[in-house]
Amino acid sequence: MTTHSPVMPIWSCGGCDLPWPCSTRRRELRAEYADAPVSLALYLGSYLVKAAEDMPWTSAGALHRRFLGWTREDERSKPAAQQRTTAIAPADPDRDDPPQAG
Repeated sequence: MTTHSPVMPIWSCGGCDLPWPCSTRRRELRAEYADAPVSLALYLGSYLVKAAEDMPWTSAGALHRRFLGWTREDERSKPAAQQRTTAIAPADPDRDDPPQAG
């Protein structure tokens, strides 16, 4: 069990006193939910709702960044997979067509 659990209702980390989830807990959660990103989002979303109730003065955007915004950082930093194009280049009209009389 991690020592980096949230201390409620102030939502600081029990292990390092930083805002929860701290960088250590984020790293642990990424490893724990490596194959289940949707489950991680649901888990953290439930904490976001509780934190919003405990800290009504905090903006929704700040809470989202704190609890959920970091979960997809790794995906955003990866280069997008290149897609192969299946489009066919148009034929050169001057190459195959006989000259037209004018």
